[in-house]
Amino acid sequence: MRTTKCIISHALAAAFIFLLSSCSKDEYNTPHPDKGVIAVNINHPQGAEEDDYTVEVDGKPLDEGDNASNPLTPGEHTVLVYNTPEGFTVTDGIAYVERVDGTRALTDLIDPLPETLYSGTKTVTVVADDTLHLDLSVAQRTRDLRLELTVTEGDPERITAITGTLSGVAGAYDLRSETLYGEAVSTAPAFTRSGDKVSADLRLLGTMGGAQVLTLRLSFLNGNPQDITIESDLTEQLAGFNLGTGTITLDGELHTPTEAGVEAAIIDWEKIDGGGVDAEM
Repeated sequence: MRTTKCIISHALAAAFIFLLSSCSKDEYNTPHPDKGVIAVNINHPQGAEEDDYTVEVDGKPLDEGDNASNPLTPGEHTVLVYNTPEGFTVTDGIAYVERVDGTRALTDLIDPLPETLYSGTKTVTVVADDTLHLDLSVAQRTRDLRLELTVTEGDPERITAITGTLSGVAGAYDLRSETLYGEAVSTAPAFTRSGDKVSADLRLLGTMGGAQVLTLRLSFLNGNPQDITIESDLTEQLAGFNLGTGTITLDGELHTPTEAGVEAAIIDWEKIDGGGVDAEM
């Protein structure tokens, strides 16, 4: 009987100590046991330079340089990260390509060559008394386009000035829904000539609207005519522009007037696709 009593006494003592320690426990994983925190690590695309990124949680930016949120209520929250490269402004989750300075006739033209835009977003579930470590990848949202023309008729040395516009391009991007935003706009790429080559580089969010039309204006030295305007429909060549990120080059032949009454034209466009990952990834 004594042995039995001793065993029961030890068992009761152990249970009492366990119960006492359980009732007095005040240790938690975080200083905010009823809320959780998101700590964001940004994964950059291979080959991309690391940039300063804005981190938003539920539409509210974190303090500059801070990748950890304030304590959040348990449940779903949306994280958005993006850079603000030169040539862009970001307002309420929309990245706008900046307008170019110039005369009133040019006020609807956007910057033809802003820096590269990156962004990424994800909806996550926050748990109370825990820190969610989120690895969030950013994707390239712009794509480079190069236009190259070879003067195959006429004298390229007579060309003194080259200007042009490309219509049917996107001027804004919704970072939260990851879609193009707004209406189609136009841009004015800077054309240069070297020998018989005429070229321009653009960096675009994408194409929009029913057509993409290149309008080229050439000025000539001591000739008739002195100025000509050429329109070339690039809708077919740019049909898949929004599906990737690799550089696309369009090569064509430029025919300039050799005598009065002869029309100028751009013919034989050839598309060279640089590939690149799907922008939706």
